[in-house]
Amino acid sequence: MDAELHTDRQGLWGAFGALLASAGTLVCCVLPAVMVSIGAGAALAGLVSTVPQLIWLSERKLLVFGVAGLVLALAGWLLWRARYAPCPADPALAASCMRVRRWSHRLYALAVVLTLAGAVFAFALG
Repeated sequence: MDAELHTDRQGLWGAFGALLASAGTLVCCVLPAVMVSIGAGAALAGLVSTVPQLIWLSERKLLVFGVAGLVLALAGWLLWRARYAPCPADPALAASCMRVRRWSHRLYALAVVLTLAGAVFAFALG
């Protein structure tokens, strides 16, 4: 029973990691483009002067997307590996196990969508 819970937790942590990596792509490329397009260029300038690391991220968008892609691949592999892992026989624990799996897949799907949105802004529109 411990091994099944461990596998599901790995999938959940992988999905959280993928979501965090995809957030990096949004900060790198989507945030500046959206702020400029809505006329908040002065606010973006203030943000960049407060957090100059945004410039570093924007200059290295290939690295940002490479790391995000690796984290997404690792999270996908962890979720794939856990897809048929048995849940506990206890009904309450089995329900919890299935809930964790559903949330892991939802978080992973959100991370993929956010990364794709970041890629559109970084490479197609930028």
